[in-house]
Amino acid sequence: MTAATANGHGASHDDRYKWIALSNTTLAILLATLDASITLIAMPDIFRGIHLDPLLPSNSFYLLWMILGYLVVTSVLIVSLGRLGDMYGRVKIYNLGFVIYTVASLMLAIDWMTGSDGALFLVVFRIVQGIGGACLLANSVAILTDAFPANQRGMALGINNIVGVSGMFIGLILGGLLAPIDWRLVFLISVPVGIFGTVWAYLKLHELSTPNPGSIDWWGNVTFALALILAMVAVTYGIRPYGGSPTGWGSPRVLALLGCALVSMVAFVMVERRVKEPMFRLPLFRIRAFTFGTLSTFLAAIARGGLMFMLIIWLQGIWLPLHGYDYTEAPLIAGIYMLPLTIGMLIAGPASGYLSDRFGARGFATGGMIGAATSFAALTFLPVDFSYPVFAAILTFNGISMGMFASPNRAAVMNSLPPGDRGAGGGMNQTFQNSAQVISMGIFFTLLIVGLASSLPHAMTTGLEAHGIAAAKAHEVGETPPISVLFAAFLGENPIEHLLGAQTLHELPQHAQAVLTGHSFFPSLISGPFSNGLDTAFGFAIVACLIAAAASLMRGGRYTHTEPSEAPSGVSAGPVRELEESHAS
Repeated sequence: MTAATANGHGASHDDRYKWIALSNTTLAILLATLDASITLIAMPDIFRGIHLDPLLPSNSFYLLWMILGYLVVTSVLIVSLGRLGDMYGRVKIYNLGFVIYTVASLMLAIDWMTGSDGALFLVVFRIVQGIGGACLLANSVAILTDAFPANQRGMALGINNIVGVSGMFIGLILGGLLAPIDWRLVFLISVPVGIFGTVWAYLKLHELSTPNPGSIDWWGNVTFALALILAMVAVTYGIRPYGGSPTGWGSPRVLALLGCALVSMVAFVMVERRVKEPMFRLPLFRIRAFTFGTLSTFLAAIARGGLMFMLIIWLQGIWLPLHGYDYTEAPLIAGIYMLPLTIGMLIAGPASGYLSDRFGARGFATGGMIGAATSFAALTFLPVDFSYPVFAAILTFNGISMGMFASPNRAAVMNSLPPGDRGAGGGMNQTFQNSAQVISMGIFFTLLIVGLASSLPHAMTTGLEAHGIAAAKAHEVGETPPISVLFAAFLGENPIEHLLGAQTLHELPQHAQAVLTGHSFFPSLISGPFSNGLDTAFGFAIVACLIAAAASLMRGGRYTHTEPSEAPSGVSAGPVRELEESHAS
């Protein structure tokens, strides 16, 4: 294979090579997305393993950065790493990503420290792991797009994208399965797979694109990174209590952080409009299919990210304990009970990607988002203590809807890009997706906290008094910040014994002690307040999906590039040709 085969001609579509590219990049995407979620379910065991108290509001910093630090760094770097792939070779940057990812996974597995030091070690190497993941995510889609002809990209990108989306949920099961054995296994499992993927990629992948040397937009990188990091720090303080408020979004610190993030983002846009070779190729937004496809990606990721957190809290903190499961086994069972969502995605993703190659993306992507909104609406009608078959059916329908959207949408976005901009354009699309997951954390946690704050203190105080706790002590416990109770549910912890203290419990009759520390009391106590926040959060997800459906509908006809020359002003390669959706390419 040589650079002469780039731009979608000749050997770049060699039958054997394209399947090698698909299988290797799909393995990479699975690893990169799996590690974005594997810590969610494993968090209870990680916190116990490094002896970190989940009920201290200040420890929410470590929890959020262990989960979201990986997503933040991929969001910050993915476009520039895609650009580096365009400049120096996509396969080179991709292969480097495998190496960085594997080394960071090994370092995470050998953390020997405990407490805040151990947590900080994990946060740092999660960020390093994110650098490797960003190299993989930034270039895998471009490698696939180079290897497959336009009339097969929907199928190829559909498989790749759905395995990636499914990896977010497969990670939940692996985290629940491995973490109870040893929390280090959630990181160690990636090492042998990463070594295999690294060797395979170095031996088998070839450069089909023509490297286009240029310069890196350092100021764009710095201003964008600063904006995203400041926003993330604002989230960590915004969901903590401040003064008499259950959240800190009105605090001077959070307002200052958000203001600085906004200034940095404005500076980023100004830099991108003036620099010769920008990080974000703003002229790409002149391509209608790219603009509305990317907007749809952003909104769908906000809804999907919120769904994951809501389901974990719902299952681990309430439903499973109410049904007799111990808090220590709830994470694994929660991951298994969410399998219908993954199955739905795996069924619909490749099928819709294949069909969109023939009939166009707009109908599938728009219908998928309408279906996702319908599934969120159905979830709002479920009682907190639901019937599992009904819950599983709704999850399956949601997975089918998300899969029906994701594959055609990704293929349409990539097909709309000039060959020389596939790395940067694919990275821009992935940046919006990852940033949306970071934003969704702040939005959904805030909505839940506000919902809990409205009724949790009264429910907790009266519930404790009814079981013999003195009014003063019950009131003190009832004033526990909602974020602490929410994280307890998220981490599968029963906080009652911790909050009351051993001495207070010892003074109670044996029966009262058993009730307060049993499976049912805490989940029954928070189920009502939790339901209030849940309905608000799902309502927001419905709105996000419906706006995504409208954006998808506005993408226009199918866009393809017919020649590698004469790009629109400011775009580096061939002209865009819009086809009617009713015609196959």
